[in-house]
Amino acid sequence: MGSRALSLGEAARLVSGELCHADANAAIIGVDTLSNADAAHASFLANRKYAKDFANSKAGVILLSGNAMPEASRPVIRVEDSYLAFAILQRHFHPGVQASAQRHPSAVIDASARLAADVDVAAQAVIGANVSIGTGSSIGAGCVIEDGAQLGENCLLHARSTIAADCILGDRVIIQSGAVIGSDGFGYAWSGREHLKIPQTGRVVLEDDVEIGANSCIDRGAIGDTVIRRGVKLDNLIQIGHNVEIGAFSIMASQVGISGSTTVGQGCQFGGQVGTAGHIQIGDGCKIAAKSGVAGNLEPGGTYAGIPAMPHRLWLKVSALLPRLPGLWSRLSSLGLK
Repeated sequence: MGSRALSLGEAARLVSGELCHADANAAIIGVDTLSNADAAHASFLANRKYAKDFANSKAGVILLSGNAMPEASRPVIRVEDSYLAFAILQRHFHPGVQASAQRHPSAVIDASARLAADVDVAAQAVIGANVSIGTGSSIGAGCVIEDGAQLGENCLLHARSTIAADCILGDRVIIQSGAVIGSDGFGYAWSGREHLKIPQTGRVVLEDDVEIGANSCIDRGAIGDTVIRRGVKLDNLIQIGHNVEIGAFSIMASQVGISGSTTVGQGCQFGGQVGTAGHIQIGDGCKIAAKSGVAGNLEPGGTYAGIPAMPHRLWLKVSALLPRLPGLWSRLSSLGLK
């Protein structure tokens, strides 16, 4: 049995589930889709549209939520949330990279930088003056960490990501390739002849367990800090303006744009391509549908959609009316009421 292989009994305990119709000593070595898994792999059913694949799957065991597929007589592990259980198993079989003090000779590390003994630094990375990097962290190829930046423990910077001067990263922060943390905020004043650049003197602060997607940009504050609270997850190609604050455990899909000085509450969920105006407040727990445009403050706990963003139920009514507008206009015209 491989070093990370699991018996089905061990797998059930790991995901806090109940093993049914299976030999607890049978082994699995990974997780795969219902259609691709074989007897050495677990699989999972998290979306009912894949239920047709359940019966034909060759997986050694399948993770099921609650009472889904109550008639199933094949090996299953019943759990509260099958997608969460999949994530736990996947993390077991694919653990993160462990730092081991690998320092490539082409890396440039300033003499004043303070790196924990086990920090990895890959080829052509550049680490500036007075940088601090905590134990267990790994710096990918071509990364740039500018003067005065601070990284906590077990951070992972993928290739070609940039941490600008004086920015602060907490523990277990992940920065995907091409992301820029601490670029200048978009701040200019019109002099009558030109757009006069305003020096951006704040920082970006990423708290513990934040992940920033590939090619995303987070601007430093103009005065004061841009702050991303703990547990926030940002997808690829996201723009966060200067002096924005994003509350803990919020999550945003690709191509979201948050304008400067906006405050996003805790536990918010943004679909892809949501855009906001600046200087607004979005309450805790808001859910905003893809492509919505947020022009003003949003009350906590609501679900919103549309341009401008409105309560979701209202947006559904508005959307239903739109295809009928040409006919309504024709009728008004025929009555001379246009």
